[in-house]
Amino acid sequence: MDVKIELKKRADELDGPIRSYIGDESPSNLIEATRQYPYAGGKRMRPCMVVSACRAVGGDGEKAIPLAVAIEYIHNFTLIHDDLMDGDVKRRGMDTSHVVYGMPTAILAGDALFAKAFEIIAALDIPSDDMRRVLKSTGTAVWDLARGQQMDINNENSGTVSMEDYIETIRLKTSVLFAAGVAGGAIIGGADERTVEAMHGYAMNMGVAFQMFDDILGIYGDPKKTGKSAGNDIRKGKNTVMVCRFRDTIGEGALMDEFMAVFGKEDAADSEIETARRILKETGCYAYAMDMAEEYTNKAIACLDVLPDGQEKEFMKALAEYAMDRDV
Repeated sequence: MDVKIELKKRADELDGPIRSYIGDESPSNLIEATRQYPYAGGKRMRPCMVVSACRAVGGDGEKAIPLAVAIEYIHNFTLIHDDLMDGDVKRRGMDTSHVVYGMPTAILAGDALFAKAFEIIAALDIPSDDMRRVLKSTGTAVWDLARGQQMDINNENSGTVSMEDYIETIRLKTSVLFAAGVAGGAIIGGADERTVEAMHGYAMNMGVAFQMFDDILGIYGDPKKTGKSAGNDIRKGKNTVMVCRFRDTIGEGALMDEFMAVFGKEDAADSEIETARRILKETGCYAYAMDMAEEYTNKAIACLDVLPDGQEKEFMKALAEYAMDRDV
């Protein structure tokens, strides 16, 4: 299976539903701001995973499409607020929401997407007990996501972030929304509790691998492909898996001093960033991060053993592998 082609095909099929829930209302600038991110496209991994999970357990994928849209809206709500908090001016090659519409409208657009997501979930055509499970799972994920985002902010430029703290941060910041969508899709598909838990575990592990690899790309990715300046995470003092490993293994000394002279230096020159990149590779921290991301990918794939063989199982396996095999 060519996962990129399959993902693009499935994403295109979801584009119509994603565009169908935000009607023409006033004020028009808020509606435009609310539509900007979800209508801009992207890989649509999260909503595709919702529908695939439903089908993988023998359910009707069409019934999971509203939840897929809701999860995509929640994801985009977090992106709007992330860009605002980080002061980013570009997202997917376009001006970010707060640049186009201003800070107040960007905040409201994120809030509106969040509200619309739960309005959509509340109208799902599923038994009431299943509805409560999906609502609770999704609400808990958003709460945990907020905690993870604050932990990530707290971790910047901190010298006390352990590997355990880092993993917990990305588990909350990234994995929980993947997991809520996949578990919700399985519930809609009529899966038993054991299968729902396995699917949740698949998405949690995949999310950790996905974010670890994202952090690797943030330092070593090709800016022409990622759309991000290579090394900005070093300038921001972001404690990623590589930095945590470096601190754990190197300790004090000249090499630590050389790296820390650049880490968190917002105006660091490209040559200084290259020095920090070289140090992380030469000390084995890059290889360690790649190995750890692969370990979480393998854990995710192992959770799929609960599923019967078929196209959806193969798609979900391919997605887990793709999570750490991306250009962007």
